[in-house]
Amino acid sequence: MQFLNDPVLLSRAQFALLAMFHILWPVLTIGLSLFLVAFEALWLRTGSMGYYQHARFWSKLLLLNFTVGVVSGLPLEFEFGTNWAPFSVMSGDFFGNVLGFEGAMAFMLEAGFVGIMTMGWGRVSRGLHFFATCMVALGASLSTFWIMVANAWMQAPSGGHVEAGRFVVDDYWQAIFNPGAITGAIHMWVACLETSLFVIAGLSAWYLLQARHVSLFMKSFKAALLAALLVAPVQVWLGDASGRSVFLHQPAKAAALEGHWVTNPPGSGADWAVLAWPDKAQQTNDWSVSIPDGLSLLATRSLQGQVRGLHEFPAADQPPALPLLFYAFRLMVAIGFWFLLLVIRTLWVWQRGALTLPGTPATRRLLLAWVASMPLGYIAVESGWLVREVGRQPWAIYGLLRTIPAASTLPAPTVAVTLVVYAVIYSILAATFVIFARRIIRRGPDTGPEPVASIAQGYPG
Repeated sequence: MQFLNDPVLLSRAQFALLAMFHILWPVLTIGLSLFLVAFEALWLRTGSMGYYQHARFWSKLLLLNFTVGVVSGLPLEFEFGTNWAPFSVMSGDFFGNVLGFEGAMAFMLEAGFVGIMTMGWGRVSRGLHFFATCMVALGASLSTFWIMVANAWMQAPSGGHVEAGRFVVDDYWQAIFNPGAITGAIHMWVACLETSLFVIAGLSAWYLLQARHVSLFMKSFKAALLAALLVAPVQVWLGDASGRSVFLHQPAKAAALEGHWVTNPPGSGADWAVLAWPDKAQQTNDWSVSIPDGLSLLATRSLQGQVRGLHEFPAADQPPALPLLFYAFRLMVAIGFWFLLLVIRTLWVWQRGALTLPGTPATRRLLLAWVASMPLGYIAVESGWLVREVGRQPWAIYGLLRTIPAASTLPAPTVAVTLVVYAVIYSILAATFVIFARRIIRRGPDTGPEPVASIAQGYPG
């Protein structure tokens, strides 16, 4: 009941609900738009109707995904002013500008061309249609960059100073390209691409198991698999680079993620707790399974590298919910390695010539593994955002503004009511998406020819 009487906790829960729901949709929009660019380019180059049919089919899912993303994302923009007014006052000169850049430079670009991309078949030339698809992909990717710039600045504010309770920008270039901006943006962008590839491959595997449009979806399955061969190992490497950046710029968060309490003395390494149960109240791990010197090697690339422990920070400056952070981080890492292993295993089967249907029971189990892996990318992204945002606490802007004074002064019942309303609305949105997505998937791709009207209008040129 204390939760219901605390407006700050309620505002945090409301923002978490909105953010974690909204992030589900741009993830697929970003990756799927790039996939559409590739397939439409192949269609223009080869004239193969298979690529055309893929472009038509996947664009329907993209439009549905984009629509829910727009509807669910709009309240987030307003919530900075309603529930987090002190934060907006302090950070508005930079944070507000960056969100404005995202809206004008990225979202409007994407929104302006998505109609042409999805409904312009037969109404505009091939070249213009391909240009529209490219602009949708560019806009979606630019959104990732600007959102991650804003979030990375909250993690490591730079490029200015605080004056009279406001952050004054001295160097926009330094503020935009803050210490975590590039690694964070690339890591998130690749996460979107990887998640989308596993959705495409998983859905293609489902069609293969159903023996529907086998030749068509074997093509998209193999295309996604080959792309994942590049993306999966790159994402593992980027995750490692992002983790090392956290150790450098947010040592309290890094120590919390690893359940690391005591700074190792010079000449000795820090053990890596593979599994543990961190207890903030007792300032120790209740239990742990550790690898000697492993954390020093991961964080510093040296078996005796020094890693700061949580004991160096006052309890008030340590992140909350340590078990949640500890295991959300490991879940994200485990999914990344599972994706890599699944790709390697599938390529080995393909190389042996066993990736055919009807196939052996082992091949069918492999395809089922791809179907089951479709939601894992989303789980990894959500886990990553939990790590990123909960790990930043108790700061709204790291080192500059704590979360409690960043919240608006609102009556707890008011925030509770809006939280419930948002939960109901977003549940309806999710159900609506499932209904329409299921309808698109059950109907399958349109295997007919290009629109006749477009040919009469000179469309093939």
